[in-house]
Amino acid sequence: MTALTPPEGLLVPPGHGRTVHTAAQQVTFKVTGNHSRSASSFEVVVPPGFDVGAHVHTRSEELFYVLEGELDVLAFEPRVRTPDSWQRWQSPSGNKVVRATPGTVIVVPPGCPHAFANPTDTPAKMFFQASPPPDHEHYFEELLEILSADGPPDHAAIADLRSRYDIEQLTPLRHGTVKTG
Repeated sequence: MTALTPPEGLLVPPGHGRTVHTAAQQVTFKVTGNHSRSASSFEVVVPPGFDVGAHVHTRSEELFYVLEGELDVLAFEPRVRTPDSWQRWQSPSGNKVVRATPGTVIVVPPGCPHAFANPTDTPAKMFFQASPPPDHEHYFEELLEILSADGPPDHAAIADLRSRYDIEQLTPLRHGTVKTG
């Protein structure tokens, strides 16, 4: 009789994982669909002025944990969806966009509009988890490839990318100065 090898966990030390990046943005894959059936986990650097734009997923559940810096975040259905900006949205119960600082956790169930933006002049860093894997892994790889091209982002390519990965875009992705207030 052959002895079975017991399963082993995964340990990813600081500074390890597979990193994809542009000049300003960086995503480090910490746990992928190769390691977990339930979620992919990433460390994400959000540059000053980056606004992912409000969007919604029908299948994905996400968790964000702010590690460094500050991010404006949204995780609710607004009274009114305005197509140009989400920063002034308000929920029927009175929730508003929040300035998330280190230690803030945001959980987003499927079907919940959400967004984050870095309105400061310094990079922010967050831990990001998406379930189920591996859609967000492929999405990040392709998005950073699009954003690494010279010139303004190719919004048609981003729209196509998002439609392939269960992302209904509600307001535009912005890569530059974020205006708040």
